[in-house]
Amino acid sequence: MRLPVAPNRQLGQHFLVDDNILGVIGRLAELDADDVVLEVGPGLGVLTEYLAQRVARVHAVELDRGLEPHLVERLRGRENVDLTFGDALRLDLAALEPAPTKFVANLPYNVATPLIVESLDGLPSVSHWTVMVQREVADRLFARPSTKAYGAVSVLVQLAAERTGFHPVSRTVFRPSPNVDSALVAFRRIPLPEDFAAIKNVVEAAFAHRRKTLPNSVELAGLAPRARAAEALAAIDRDPAVRAEALEPHEFVTLTAALR
Repeated sequence: MRLPVAPNRQLGQHFLVDDNILGVIGRLAELDADDVVLEVGPGLGVLTEYLAQRVARVHAVELDRGLEPHLVERLRGRENVDLTFGDALRLDLAALEPAPTKFVANLPYNVATPLIVESLDGLPSVSHWTVMVQREVADRLFARPSTKAYGAVSVLVQLAAERTGFHPVSRTVFRPSPNVDSALVAFRRIPLPEDFAAIKNVVEAAFAHRRKTLPNSVELAGLAPRARAAEALAAIDRDPAVRAEALEPHEFVTLTAALR
């Protein structure tokens, strides 16, 4: 298949080209005519056009200015699509009007994790995510404690959302085909714990040196002295020698409170 635009190798672009996967995305995203969708990395606009036919508005954010002529032409006449060119990690996505209610995207591999994490509290209007990500990232989002995949992103996502769907994706839906497997993951927002920003700091510090005990990691991250972290763990009935990967997501909420 000849692509209308050459992929940017520096950006690691893998364009979604298979229309058959669109129905799966639409089902997992539970699309509604009133939805306002945020799409990061529209690429060739295959998913963008599909969404525009089914929802009230699409905010499509693309980093690569080289795709602008193609996207403008493909989406000509789609008055409900707002194209924004820039780095989604630097743009104020919370300022988009109308505010997005769903996040549906084939996310660029190199920014998928930070985009998801930042959207948890940074985009409070978003109630549902359906994201295509590298399989390794997909496995991390809802990994269980004491597993290799479990980490900071697992804790933060599980404190903010519950998984509603999962679908492995063939490499053949992309051009060029990537060297890694992908998956669609759908999840729905649940109420954020109070002081989520403080909890995020503790979680990221705890996993910053995952081979070390949690108190050592917290101290090395400059968040709290080792002794204070050990006392906080004792207060939640955890051994001071425990590692971050052993704690359940909800335990980081009580640990954060105990550290105060």
